[in-house]
Amino acid sequence: MVVLDPDAQALVEAAKAAGAKTFREIGIEGVRSRMESLPPARTPEMAEVADLVFDGPHGTVPVRLYRPHPGGGPAIVYLHGGGMIMGTLDSFDGLARNLAASCAAVVLSVEYRLAPEHRYPVASDEAYAAVAWAHAHAAALGIDPGRIAVAGDSAGGALAAGAALRSRDENGPPIAVQMLFYPGLERAVDRPSMIEFADGPVLTRPDVIWMKEQYLGPDEAADTEYGVPALARDLSNLPDAIVVTAEVDPLRDAAEEYGRRLREAAVPTALLRYPGVCHGFLSQAARLRRARVAFTEIGALARAKFEELT
Repeated sequence: MVVLDPDAQALVEAAKAAGAKTFREIGIEGVRSRMESLPPARTPEMAEVADLVFDGPHGTVPVRLYRPHPGGGPAIVYLHGGGMIMGTLDSFDGLARNLAASCAAVVLSVEYRLAPEHRYPVASDEAYAAVAWAHAHAAALGIDPGRIAVAGDSAGGALAAGAALRSRDENGPPIAVQMLFYPGLERAVDRPSMIEFADGPVLTRPDVIWMKEQYLGPDEAADTEYGVPALARDLSNLPDAIVVTAEVDPLRDAAEEYGRRLREAAVPTALLRYPGVCHGFLSQAARLRRARVAFTEIGALARAKFEELT
């Protein structure tokens, strides 16, 4: 029997007391409003924060730069979570700051277009374009073009994995490391974790089905490996990986299977499961001690990867 971390239990109980509903029950506008109305938490100070834009394949794309300390160095192109239907630079500001501070790297947080207004391949195209833009403008951004990683949580993890696949296939810009935090790499396949945590907490199986359809559409036969990375047959020659999962998460088993497949394809992969916490736990670093521990460990791994490339 899974036992929730005490901090996670407190958050789950607070949500229940507030009458929390599933994402699907609330609907598109409801979940967007709820996410953007969450109170900001205390987060690390940055040496520089700047709002930028780049010209993407579907129009201009906002990017927020977080520089944890003066000077240049490695960078992380970060793609936020939110099931492809919600999330902004503001609502994931805390996670981006914690990532920058823990990894001692510039973070470029990307506000890609959301579904259902913009379905596949729009966000996937913009994720890949953001990596290419970071490389092409490395000097102006004050970052090392040889040490640019891609990262994402939840839906953003799928975008990050898809960008890594596409960069390999198209001989695109080199990616130092792919950092996949409880990524949503497939539709709601009935793996054990999808069954055990079908009713949550935090994320439910119906939520996964609904949000995937908003972006990918209902026809699974039209899915590609860039939109659904678990479909990729060949995972060789991909960037080194850091795959983070939450024990109490329907997406856990698919993410861990992807990590194992990366290892089998001879891709150096750190696979980290955090016990007792739920999907999205890194966004709760101010309230979850285990999330703070995770950032410390993720940061140490990322800094070691970047150090190898100096």
